[in-house]
Formats: sequence, C-alpha cells, structure tokens
Amino acid sequence: MTAKSFRTFVSSGCLLVCLVLAAAGTAADGPPIRQLRESADLSHATLRIHAGQRSAHPISPYLTGKFAEHLHDNIINGMDAQILRNPTFADYPLSTGDEDPNGIMKFLTIESEIGRRLRELATDYGWPVEELDGMLAARADGLASFWTRAGKRVEVEVSPDTGPCGGRAQRVQVANAGQGIAQWTYLPLHRTRKYEIEMLARSPDLKALNVSLSAPTGKGSCPSVSLTGLSREWKTLTGSLEVPAEFPAESAYKLALTAGGPGQFVVRHLLLRPADHIHGADPDVIRLLKASHLPLLRWPGGNFASSYHWEDGIGPFEQRPTRPNYAWGGAEPNLFGTDEFIAFCRAVGCEPMICVNAGSGTPAEAARWIEYCNGPVSSPMGARRAANGHPQPYQVKYWEVGNELWGRWQFNWTTAAGYVDRYKEFSQAMLKADPKIKLQACGAPVFWGKQWNDTLIAGVGTALRTITDHPLIGGAVSSASDPLDVYRDFMVLPEVLEQKWSALRQDMLRAGIQEPRLAITELQMFAGIEHAHETNAAVRLTEQNLVRPPTLAEGLYDVLVYHAAVRLAPFVEIITHSATVNHGGGLRKTHERVYANPCYYAQAAFADFAGATPVVIEIEAAMERAPRVLPELREATASATCGCVDALAALATDGSLLVSIVHRGSSGPLRLALVLDGFKSSDCAEVHTLAAAVPWAANTLENPDAVKPVDTQLTIKAGKFELNLQPYSVVRLRIPRGD
Repeated sequence: MTAKSFRTFVSSGCLLVCLVLAAAGTAADGPPIRQLRESADLSHATLRIHAGQRSAHPISPYLTGKFAEHLHDNIINGMDAQILRNPTFADYPLSTGDEDPNGIMKFLTIESEIGRRLRELATDYGWPVEELDGMLAARADGLASFWTRAGKRVEVEVSPDTGPCGGRAQRVQVANAGQGIAQWTYLPLHRTRKYEIEMLARSPDLKALNVSLSAPTGKGSCPSVSLTGLSREWKTLTGSLEVPAEFPAESAYKLALTAGGPGQFVVRHLLLRPADHIHGADPDVIRLLKASHLPLLRWPGGNFASSYHWEDGIGPFEQRPTRPNYAWGGAEPNLFGTDEFIAFCRAVGCEPMICVNAGSGTPAEAARWIEYCNGPVSSPMGARRAANGHPQPYQVKYWEVGNELWGRWQFNWTTAAGYVDRYKEFSQAMLKADPKIKLQACGAPVFWGKQWNDTLIAGVGTALRTITDHPLIGGAVSSASDPLDVYRDFMVLPEVLEQKWSALRQDMLRAGIQEPRLAITELQMFAGIEHAHETNAAVRLTEQNLVRPPTLAEGLYDVLVYHAAVRLAPFVEIITHSATVNHGGGLRKTHERVYANPCYYAQAAFADFAGATPVVIEIEAAMERAPRVLPELREATASATCGCVDALAALATDGSLLVSIVHRGSSGPLRLALVLDGFKSSDCAEVHTLAAAVPWAANTLENPDAVKPVDTQLTIKAGKFELNLQPYSVVRLRIPRGD
C-alpha cells in the first residue's frame, strides 16, 4: 500500500493500528498512557485499547524528522544531483580520523596512505582498476584528485592555478586535439538519458572545449557537446548531452573535458547534472522523502556545523569558495548552501531547521544568518537574499545553538560553563535578529552528561526552553558476543532513555523552566565490533550480523523511541534521525541508484501519527532482560528490562484510531489478541507489516526490496481480533470506523 492510499483511507474515517513490540513507560504529564502486566507465556500477548481515555497532549508532528550533514556522500553526491567527484578541482585532504586539541580534523600527509585511500574511493566511484595508476600519477603532477589525463602524460601538462575569486583552479595544457582531463563515473541512466553541463573556465588561446562520455566498447560513438565562447576572461559555459538508449544503465562512463587543438585552459568548476534534477537535488531522494511525509530536516550538521561559515554557501557558484571539510576530511565545494537547503525542504514539503556554528562562528554571524533567512528585503541580509533571487523570507523557525560542543571532536569545543557563556551570547544576538524563532541549547547525552546539563540548566535558568540530546549509544562490542544479545540490548535502550529523559524533564522543572522541551537532534544505533584478543576466542559477531542503522533493527529501534517520546509528551518535541542519504539509516545512493533502508519504511508509517491524540492501552506480555553487552548500557544504572511487545494508540482528528505496535522479542512468533474498548470498528482491517527472518536483514543495491512492507487484511468481530506476529517485526493495522 502506498503512503498516499494509506492517508486517503485514514481520512475516510478508519482505525489505524501500527504495531511494535516494547515495555513500560511513564507519562510526562498526567496518568500513564501505557500500562504493563508481565506474562509468563512467551507465545501469547494481549493489547487492550481504551479509546475513551485520552491524553491531554497530541503527538508532535516533528517526531519523524531527519538530519542532513555535509559528511561523505550524505549531501554532496547524495541529496545533491551533481554527479562528478571533486567538481571544483580542489585540494582534497583526507582525514586520519583524529583531531588536534582544538577539535580540527587532522589530514593525511604520507603519500602512500593518501594513494591507498584514493584508490579505495575511486574504485567505489566506478574507476576501472587499470585507470587508478594514471589517476595517482596525474595527481602527483598537479591534477586534482579523482581526475586523470585524457591523453599521454608527456602531451598533457597539468598544474594548480587560481580561480576568479581565489581558491584552487586547474590548468591544463595539451599538445593535440582530443586531449585534456577525464573522470570515471556512474550515471542515473535508469531514470534519464539527458544531462546538463556547466563549466567556469578561461583560455588564452582556445575558443571552445568539448565534453564527452565514453561508451562501453562496441556501443557506438560517444555523446559529446562543444562548449563555445571561451576567452581570456572567466566565463560560465553551459551545454547538454544525451546518452543513446543502447548504452547500458549499469556501466561506469568516462567523462572527458578536451580541447579541439593545441593550447591551454584553466577550469574552476565542471558540473554534471541529470536533466531531471529538482532545483539541483536528486529527484529520487526528493520523491522518497516526500512519500514518507518528512516533517522536519536539520542541517548543515553535525560536526560540520562547528566549522561552517554560511556566507561561503550563498550567491553565484563562481563566487563560492571551496573549503577543506574540517570535520570529516575532503573538500566542501559549497554548491549546497542555505538557498539550496530551503529549496530542498520546499520540494519535499518539510520544515527546515538550522544548526548554527557556535564553534568557530560568532554570535554576529549567526544573527546575520537568521536575518538572511527571515528578514524583510529592507534589512541588509534580507536584501542580500533578494539579490540572490529569493525576495520572500524563508521563515525558518527552529535554530540550534551549536552541535555537541561538549565533544573534543568539535572545532572549538568548550566546557559546560563555557557553553553557558556562549549560549547567552548567541541567544541574545539571534533573538534580537528575530524574536519569534525557537532556540535549542546544546545538551549532553543523558547517559553520561548530567553534569553538563545541570550546569546549562542552572546557568541559563528560565531563559532556557529546549535542550538537545544525541543518543548515539552502543560502543565497541566483543566479536565473541552473540549477535542477538546486541539486538536485545538495543531493544531495551528506548526504555532506559525514557527513564533518563523523564529525569531530565524533572531537573528542568525544578529549575523553574515552565514548559521544558527536548529535541533529539541525532538518533541512530551506534555499535561497532571490538575483535577478541584471545586467538582461541570464537568469533560470533561480524559485520554481516551486527545490527546497525541499515538493518531492520534500526526501524524497530526508532519506532520504540517514538513511542517513548509520545509517552513523555509534551516534553519531547522534535526527533531528527540520522540521516538522509548514505550516513546512518534512511536512503542509500550507490552508483547513482537510490533505495531505502528498512527504517525508512518504519518512519514513513509512523509519520501518520502526527497530531493524533494518544489513548490509554494495556499490554500483557512476557518480559525480556538486556544482556548488557553494549558498553554504555552496562554502565547504566536504570532498569534494563522490557516487554516483548510495545504499543501506542491514538485518535486522529477525523475520529479514526491509530495504534502502533513492535514485536521486539527474540523468543519466536506469538499470538497477539487485541481488544477495542470505546471504539466501534468496521469488520475489516488492513495490516501493514515490516519484518524479516533476522534483525540484521538489510537492503542492498543488488536486492533493494529485500526488506519491504507487506500488506494483508484480517477480520474483526465485536471489537476483537488476533494477529500472528513474527519476531523482529513492525506492524501497522488500519481499521475503518464502523457505522
């Protein structure tokens, strides 16, 4: 069933039930909406829904948000439709994975290590093995990373140069026609055969350059286009080309930028986009996020935010500098900035949320950003926005004051008291720019960050409204661990988080904060493998059976967190899950093909609960205890047990009943009896199930639909019915209201 047909069915007056199996909870305000009774029967459970007993707080519309960061292929070569790697011919620093004492990423300097990493990356991007040596030789001669010569080494000279507004450009001198530079890449030929090209270049002696795509052997002549009008002055030249229908969609292609004769040229950027892009964004990504009814998108970081200066990413592309990515390594071409982010959100239909640079940035810089987004055209920054083609204010409501500034991996990290000082300075400047915005203060994870949070709450006092949390929990697990034990720990974690979030709320209330709120601005499973040192230790946990963000377990985990958030309403206001594309769980983009992780489907199903009013439920089910193989859970003092079934029920504004349930148990299938009290249902329900044989099941490029929802129907009699639930499943029932 599609999301559109699902919404149509709900609006016609139906009962919606989304099932997930979980444990007991505490209401933030008022009586608990979930009551638990332990059962000794592992094969049966009961769910009673009391539709007449309602919570005072509707479900926040922002619980199924997402988080986008300039990290690897999340935005660049992810959300962004531009295809080429390093299109601005930048120096391309590669990270060591370590930071200096200021929180700045250290970059590789040993050439052998750089070469090894570039080989790995280029192979992933589609480069044939026989081309890799040429790419590295060209780099040693002064050609930008991920580019190679089109022609012989002695006949194609390359050197670094300078662009029209500074920054690195690429100089190329050729001895013969048809020579220049090239790059291997995949194309989204499954979707479109037409492509747009944009080049910023100059030449002292050439009038045109050719862009061509080499076809696989024996497939006919290469599509090409001549970009004319080249001169000594910097010019932006555009063109288009079409790939013949007989060229296979699965192959990598060689794009070449060549001269028509001897001469030299300097190129600042070369961009290749599919003609069906949506304001520069990937249409498959837009389509899938729109279909999931994404409510909110956080940007631009993440760690990246602590070194991002927003004014680098506005205005004409030729004026935007390329910078090192100080958080993750690589180059940031600034092709996706504020205006592109807002356009992306509008294409998806979601609310934008911006995390400002409170690391290396200043309060004045953050205030200018707010004025650029929200100010009238009569304001200095509003006029700048209008000059960039956007006269109407963007009205960005949610602003986060820095990212994880308690972490030494943040550019200009700080202490708890230091952040109180920064928050006061930033909030004063930001609220002066727009008093209507809602600010979020950078909290530390509740698993260990009480001292930071206590200092923040005491230091800011009643001026504080919203605090953030990043429950990226897991840690390194021994390779001798049972894979299901890792899964069991993650299934209990939302219960522990609920207890800790409730305690945080009480701390804020005791400080006099009248309406405290929590924004969970990063969320995902975060376990890795620590290989056993003993040579005779049995290895049971591998990359193939570890529950991670791309696996089904992430979908179950996320919905359990949503349940906990609803039970704490109205305290938990926002969740932005990590992330959109190729980072964490959500969408994957490989070889220009986009497909969904299982958690995408779980989140899309839960999005329909936005605005509904929760009702009281009773669950009778067997309990499970966490084995505590996750290091961070081992250190937690809270109770670590859960019911093998968890549920959430809510009344929609049209009168239909929504219920969410997860089978997180690991003891096999069970029979779930459902009893409806205070709701007259029809005699037919639609069942929407996301499940797999193991919790580490995942989708791949080769099998993108391995884990996907299945729709069935069942019969309801006198408000009672039963479901056969498989372990590791998320189920959504949809029941029309009866006459």
